[in-house]
Amino acid sequence: MKTVTIYTDGACSGNPGPGGWGAILSYNGVEKEISGGAAETTNNRMELTAVIEALSALKEPCAVELYSDSKYVIDALEKRWVYGWRSRGWKKSDKKPALNVDLWERLLPLIERHQLHYHWVKGHAENEKNNRCDEMAVMESKKF
Repeated sequence: MKTVTIYTDGACSGNPGPGGWGAILSYNGVEKEISGGAAETTNNRMELTAVIEALSALKEPCAVELYSDSKYVIDALEKRWVYGWRSRGWKKSDKKPALNVDLWERLLPLIERHQLHYHWVKGHAENEKNNRCDEMAVMESKKF
């Protein structure tokens, strides 16, 4: 199984507002950058979309080292909160509705296809690849 490193980030100007996402996929010394955006969205939707699009770009099951500065995404996956939300009919433990259900429903089958290892990185800090993803996300958000 190939090991792919993925960095992702999302950005939003206003929350909600115009947003963008960026991702860098690295395998065997080769990097691929992908990005996109939406006119009316939220930061968390863009963070999730970046992960969905990056995993969707993989042509076969891979071991994935996923790096994100989104506590929302990393904690929901690594701490398995999202599986509890799903089992309770997309309700959080406080009985409030889980957000972004449409995106979680797209992401979970992708997660099951790959072996993921999650890494939270501090945003807007020293991490060159995270900063590049942020730059792409902000550029995309400015198109709207």
